[in-house]
Amino acid sequence: MSKRVVVIGAVALGPKAACRAKRVDPSIEITMIDRDEVISYGGCGIPYFVSGDVADIDGLRSTSAHVIRDSSFFRNAKGVDVLTLTEAINIDRDAKTVRVRNLKNGIEKDLEYDNLVLATGASPIVPPLEGVDLPGVSVVAIPKQAEDIKNRISKGHVDRAVVIGGGAIGIEMAEALSDLWDIDTTLVEMADQLLPTAFGREMSLILKNHMEEKGIRVLLSERVTRITGDPETGVRGVDIGQGEIPCDLVILSVGIRPNGGLASDAGLDIGPCGGVLVDRYMRTSDPDIYAGGDCVEIPHLVGNESVHMPLGSLANRQGRVIGTNIAGGSAEFNGSVGTFCIKVFDLGAARAGITCDQALKAGFDPVYSVCAQADRAHFYPTQELMYMKLIADRKTRQVLGIEAVGYSGDAVKARVDAVAVLLPHKVLLDEICNLETAYSPPWGSAMDIINNAANTLENIMAGWNIPVDVIDFIPEFEKGDIRVLDVRSAAQSTPFVDKFGKDRWQNIPQEELASRIDEVNNGEDQLYLVCGTGPRSYEAHLLLREKGITDTRNVQGGMGIIKVSFPGFAPEK
Repeated sequence: MSKRVVVIGAVALGPKAACRAKRVDPSIEITMIDRDEVISYGGCGIPYFVSGDVADIDGLRSTSAHVIRDSSFFRNAKGVDVLTLTEAINIDRDAKTVRVRNLKNGIEKDLEYDNLVLATGASPIVPPLEGVDLPGVSVVAIPKQAEDIKNRISKGHVDRAVVIGGGAIGIEMAEALSDLWDIDTTLVEMADQLLPTAFGREMSLILKNHMEEKGIRVLLSERVTRITGDPETGVRGVDIGQGEIPCDLVILSVGIRPNGGLASDAGLDIGPCGGVLVDRYMRTSDPDIYAGGDCVEIPHLVGNESVHMPLGSLANRQGRVIGTNIAGGSAEFNGSVGTFCIKVFDLGAARAGITCDQALKAGFDPVYSVCAQADRAHFYPTQELMYMKLIADRKTRQVLGIEAVGYSGDAVKARVDAVAVLLPHKVLLDEICNLETAYSPPWGSAMDIINNAANTLENIMAGWNIPVDVIDFIPEFEKGDIRVLDVRSAAQSTPFVDKFGKDRWQNIPQEELASRIDEVNNGEDQLYLVCGTGPRSYEAHLLLREKGITDTRNVQGGMGIIKVSFPGFAPEK
């Protein structure tokens, strides 16, 4: 008798697991069920459908050969039976059956299985706010919700929108509403930064400023208390501490929770995030039941904890592992280092590993560098600055994380990917200093920003470079308690000297510093050193120390970081 496999969920992991198992062992009988009628779509592309980058919703459901992945496609092309509008009610592990209900007619029946795959995904969190059920308030998790939002906008019913939540989907939806539809958009985030679980403050601030430059109002450390409106006419606004923000549309994007209820009711092990726990073969605590995708928790290979990582890329890889193992293989999925990327208008941002805050919670002693450098040879005409943060443990020198932002998103992603693949192997800082990357002036520098970020961090850990972050430097400078030595050219520095006065902002170009050391304004206050992106001020840092001026700090990333982090700080031209 052929092996019988039931797959619950037909978006990302489910179809991948089913098709892989069928390819390896065509004799397997596979039935895949889903509560929705639309299946096997790219959920991460939904904001790009709203923005118009994806013209038609079917683009998210089609193969690279432009064939729609519906029930007929899976039956005829893949040999997999699909039951849509069908809900799994419970699992009887002893009888090895799944009770399902047809959502159209209410009829229930049992499906027998030899192996069961849980691909139940995750659900958006709907905050317990007054007014969340008003017309014009929506989450964005499935294509139907995206179509409803786009239809409402295209009919001219939306002039102002509020996005609640500064995570990836919230940012992407804010961009979609503002960029294509020219909707007056406000994003409200209760944390003190955007993407708080993905990036540190330095990279997050660059993204916030860029969004505001593009016309989005970003409110941090703000909590929505209620949504106002009328059941007939719809939403009217949202209340926050500062008052009411008028709007015609509210997007809820405050996070998602793994759908672990079905597994929990069946007695399977559940993790601290509410996701299903699996081993490296993607088996649950019942060896005949597999799980993957957004409903599971997996090991973080740097932070050494169980984490919920709802990414379509991971779901597809896990699905292949599950399909292989159902067909008799022994494939493994050992965990994730949290590699993530996002487009924010003209900027690309990516990260891998853990942030400094996460490193502290995991018991590490994190040290980090922040660099600004051209994403290709500095003399190449299309070069743009890239901003990078590299984190390592002080004692072991293990690299813990990398964050990067830049205008060439592919280049940003490539740098982070280069380090991400090494993180599971507990790569040491010294290895990143000498990491070999491809070089040609149109694509990179002879000493890549990855190498320089590592070299800078090595100098910091050795005590040669005493840094200060721009995010700390600017507020301190504005208090009036610190002085700056600017080692850029006179042409670059003069506007700052004129604005702040030579007693607070002194300029001695680096090439003249050795011969003019007696002119250094060495008062009682600490001296902060700044240049274009950091290297010249670091060399000045060393020279001053040699000459007995030791109370100095090097501003990480120099003016390159200052301009994108505090755009109002520079003198007006």
